[in-house]
Amino acid sequence: MTFTKAHMIDRLNERIDIPRKRCAELIESMFEILKNTLEGSEDVLISGFGKFCVKHKRERMGRNPETGESLLLPARKVVTFSYSWALREKMNQGE
Repeated sequence: MTFTKAHMIDRLNERIDIPRKRCAELIESMFEILKNTLEGSEDVLISGFGKFCVKHKRERMGRNPETGESLLLPARKVVTFSYSWALREKMNQGE
């Protein structure tokens, strides 16, 4: 099962007992801050969870798998995630 934003809102609502609508606003605000920070090419570190890093990929030659035709793929930015040691330990408890 995939943990969705709706699940996150429900869990927050259960834990801090504020209206669901307010929980949704808090979650949306948090994601908006994360998106704006990453759009500015700045990394986001959440202690005990992990780090979202913006990586710059240079342009490169690629190939259309259907036709085999070569094409130039443009430079772009991608976001990677590296989990923290604490999260890794928590995920692997009991194994």
